[in-house]
Amino acid sequence: MSWTEERIEKLAKMWEGGSTASQIAEELGGVSRNAVIGKAHRLGLKARPSPVKANDKADAPATAPAPKVAKPTPPPCGTVGQKTTKRREAEAQAVAAGPVRRRTGPLRCSMACCT
Repeated sequence: MSWTEERIEKLAKMWEGGSTASQIAEELGGVSRNAVIGKAHRLGLKARPSPVKANDKADAPATAPAPKVAKPTPPPCGTVGQKTTKRREAEAQAVAAGPVRRRTGPLRCSMACCT
């Protein structure tokens, strides 16, 4: 299919008349919707607004706001603090003991993955 002068004139008339690209493609025959849009763009025909509105809230269905979820109640006093204190004591003992040193000898692997 080639764009003849007749086909281009018909495309321009239908485009200015408000026909959709699909309708124009069907009327012309042998071309796709995208081919019609591309040709209209190359001819410099007036761009038309998209039928889909990004921020159109009138068409969007009304949705109820999500119910608020209650915050969980904290555990009784002392239980969280005890676990935290034990963890801190264990970390302090590990730091006081110094770095862990592994023995390496002729029978053990000295690769980083094994030490």
